[in-house]
Amino acid sequence: MSLFFQGETMEVMIGGAKLELVEGDITRQDVDAIVNAANSSLLGGGGVDGAIHRAGGPRILEECRQLGGCPAGEARLTTGGNLKARYVIHTVGPIYQGGGQREAQLLTSCYRESLKLATAKGLNSVAFPAISTGAYGYPLAEAARIALKTVMDYLVQHPQIKLVRFVLFGAAAYEAYEQALRELLRVFPGAREQ
Repeated sequence: MSLFFQGETMEVMIGGAKLELVEGDITRQDVDAIVNAANSSLLGGGGVDGAIHRAGGPRILEECRQLGGCPAGEARLTTGGNLKARYVIHTVGPIYQGGGQREAQLLTSCYRESLKLATAKGLNSVAFPAISTGAYGYPLAEAARIALKTVMDYLVQHPQIKLVRFVLFGAAAYEAYEQALRELLRVFPGAREQ
């Protein structure tokens, strides 16, 4: 694993895959798929969900209506509509209730199931938001550790994914993810800085 920084971007190489942290707008990412932090109806909402549906246009909603919803911790795939990304992976994060309601397991599952869908579809690049950290109230630092560790573990086992980018909204989210990534690099098996 190698590590280098470029402005407000942090990049880590895990085998042949790149993991990036950037502060920005997920709807503008030029990747195979972006991940939507959706609600269980998949019919649009606020935050990232609303922004993706607005930017992607009506085709995304049309396909979501046919899916019949999605339980927390699972993921579903639709077209990217008008987005640069060809696909949207919709996943439903847990509502944080203090940590005793399987929130960590459900959040881990969101990232793992999203990546499994990407792998099954033959996609090489995926962009994630900070799932469950907005209206669903998941503490940023804890959510960042879960998200990054899950993705890093997955990349080691699935070399066909070449890029995972976390697109973080605002400085607080970026800083939480950067700190979590630095901490994980100290203990991640086979970590080496370049």
